[in-house]
Amino acid sequence: MSNSAESAAKRPLRVAIVGAGPAGVYAADILTKSNEVKGGDFEVSIDLFEAYPAPYGLIRYGVAPDHPRIKGIVNALHKVLDRGDIRFLGNVTYGRDLKLHDFRAFYDAVIFSTGAIKDADLDIPGVELEGSFGGADFVSWYDGHPDVPREWPLDAKEIAVIGNGNVALDVARMLVKHADELLATEIPDNVYQGLKNSPVTDVHVFGRRGPAQVKFTPLELRELSHAEDVDIVLYPEDFEFDEASDDAIRSNNQTKTMVNTMTNWLVEEHAEAEEPSSRRLHLHFLHSPVEIYDDAGSGKVAGIKFERMQLDGTGNVKGTGEFIDYPVQAVYRAIGYHGSALDELEYDARRGVIPNEGGRVLDADGNPVPGIYATGWIKRGPVGLIGHTKGDALETIGFLLEDRLTLPPAKNPDPEAIIDLLEERGIEYTTWEGWNRLNAHEAALGAAWSESGASDGVVRERIKVVPREEMIEISRG
Repeated sequence: MSNSAESAAKRPLRVAIVGAGPAGVYAADILTKSNEVKGGDFEVSIDLFEAYPAPYGLIRYGVAPDHPRIKGIVNALHKVLDRGDIRFLGNVTYGRDLKLHDFRAFYDAVIFSTGAIKDADLDIPGVELEGSFGGADFVSWYDGHPDVPREWPLDAKEIAVIGNGNVALDVARMLVKHADELLATEIPDNVYQGLKNSPVTDVHVFGRRGPAQVKFTPLELRELSHAEDVDIVLYPEDFEFDEASDDAIRSNNQTKTMVNTMTNWLVEEHAEAEEPSSRRLHLHFLHSPVEIYDDAGSGKVAGIKFERMQLDGTGNVKGTGEFIDYPVQAVYRAIGYHGSALDELEYDARRGVIPNEGGRVLDADGNPVPGIYATGWIKRGPVGLIGHTKGDALETIGFLLEDRLTLPPAKNPDPEAIIDLLEERGIEYTTWEGWNRLNAHEAALGAAWSESGASDGVVRERIKVVPREEMIEISRG
């Protein structure tokens, strides 16, 4: 062991985690609770960096505000960070405020957990037309992301959402739901006003495969039926099942539950109620998008063309040569997220990930880069739920623990040194104490609204602050 490595072994291991969403928080938590740390083999000192002034990443800026599991996940993350043994440093952007060599100078190891926030590409004609949107961009808008425009063009009566995952259902539900139903969430005021003025009557969700191959989960599916004054419309011709579908229904309880739920909706014929609802949510299957088109060269979305598909016996689909047009004035593509490249690290553009082996980041020759790790979606791609993220972090931390005696030691491991650098560069970083101030402020906004004469009995737990400058000002006191 070198002298520098020996000296490093006598002090707390300094670890930086870039990205304070669930993946980053879980990695920090797992490291602090590892047997090696709890058993006294070594101490650890962790700084959790976040590009936004507030923590929680995709949970704050990537999940619909009416999602039933948000509160529980946020509470769990809050408990981890509130213990005081993990330092949060927000409003610090990797590649701009701090470079890789900065992290190398102050930390023995760096874990990247930057997630995936861009829309996956949909390569069909017309995707560039006015009224064609990325689902991820819309999610960022309705979640009050500080770096997106405050307004969103909601002037379409008929809308197509392409995708059969949870994000597609979130986008469709937010588009079709009456805005007043969202007041009990933390929805920002500008989002509430935009959705309240929307003239939408019909939202169509299109999936390429059949009902037994959908990628959403029972919880998200059931949420669709909770929207008031919204009929769910399904189509008998879409309920096609091949041998692989039957096997999936028999062997997978989740698939069986979702198919049964949708089949029951189909039988109940919601759309033929005595009092038809003012809005409709249509679920279509076996539709593959071919083209988004405008009207007489207007440059604005006027409709979308699909090819009718059929199952091929394996659960996959093949084209039938039959094409169907739907008149819509907006199209939202929600076919998945895609990770973004990070400065000074290799990047797999096809998969949208940092190349790695089990979380050990690789260089251009495929060799592990000492002291650099990845976890979460930037490691494995945008798939899986919260449970997968925990297991993923466990794997990455396991390799970091294996490597800990051979990590390249930080030149300046003093925890205050990074604070001095941020202040020297004029970076208005935020802290956990600052988040508690912002958290209390958002809760106070909700309480004030609830007590106002306009509340009509609705209780709002909080109202999300949107402008970055305001978030920073409140957080920094």
